[in-house]
Amino acid sequence: MGSVARARFDGGLDRLSSLIERFRVTAVIAPAGIAQVPTANFFVFRNGGETRRLVFVPKRSETDPCCRAEMRGDGEAVEVSAFIGISGAGDHLVEALPKCISVPLADAPYLEAAVMPLIEEVTDPRCGGQAVFHRLCEVVVIRLLRHALECGAADVGLLAGLAHPRLAPVLVALHEEPDGQWALERMAETGGMSRTQFALTFKDVVGTTPGVYLSNWRLEIARAELEGGSPVKIVARMCGFSSAAAFSRAFSRRYGHAPKLERRKVA
Repeated sequence: MGSVARARFDGGLDRLSSLIERFRVTAVIAPAGIAQVPTANFFVFRNGGETRRLVFVPKRSETDPCCRAEMRGDGEAVEVSAFIGISGAGDHLVEALPKCISVPLADAPYLEAAVMPLIEEVTDPRCGGQAVFHRLCEVVVIRLLRHALECGAADVGLLAGLAHPRLAPVLVALHEEPDGQWALERMAETGGMSRTQFALTFKDVVGTTPGVYLSNWRLEIARAELEGGSPVKIVARMCGFSSAAAFSRAFSRRYGHAPKLERRKVA
């Protein structure tokens, strides 16, 4: 894996691609209507003419009053109702998102441009519609992440870290090179800070220490690779562990079972 963080097409820092390529999006259309709300976590509501609002509840909880409050408002009709899941090495990304994301699409034209084809697939079903819907949902999730990042949707956590000018290059580098030798000094140097300043800033903004964050990221990648059938020794090396035994101990502490059991479970 490369040690240089990738750039966007315009040469700026690409803060999301190294995350996006590690997670998977699954999407299933649910019949539109308020009766189906408890089974779904993604909605497009329409109020009157062309006014639309997107709601995404990444960590769906039917009993959470915050989530209920963000559902259909007065005068709104459900145009799209679906369940969207993020799997692979995406758990910590889901945890970083707000409980409920509610976006008036008039305020987010790039997001609206991706949502409109979703509505078309639901309102005018055709052959292959579920496959098209699934692929469109991948685009919508990515654009929704962009929107949340650019709007400062989180005060603490991964999104807050990616929005921070000094921490973003560090996080992107960790995501790009999980197998690297990431001493605190190297992380601090990547962010252009002293060791102490970096450690304190990282903890305040991301909500955990740099070492814990890196360990969790490596283990999420490892779990996804094991689910894909990769051998334990290869996964351990890929994720920067000194040995398969060290990897097994860390994995067992995090998930409560050995890596080999993860592979057997999938098999």
